[in-house]
Amino acid sequence: MLYMVVEHFKDAPAVYRRLREKGRMMPEGLEYVSSWIDADVKVCWQLMRTEDESLFRTWTENWKDLMDFEVIPVRTSAEVRQMMEKQL
Repeated sequence: MLYMVVEHFKDAPAVYRRLREKGRMMPEGLEYVSSWIDADVKVCWQLMRTEDESLFRTWTENWKDLMDFEVIPVRTSAEVRQMMEKQL
């Protein structure tokens, strides 16, 4: 399943320092897909994939001192269109 993770940076330079030193620190089974960051480097929208939503707790523990998280299950537009076609 896909998830949109919204990260609100508390200290962007510290986030990127840790990322450079330790990598993403994601548990096995949690896959990074892509990300977008606002122009002020305060918010990151990160698309991720996993079959085990509990893995987010493990991952966010590594970063919670530097950012706040929202984890939102999402579907692709094509998936939703297919679902809606069955209901119409």
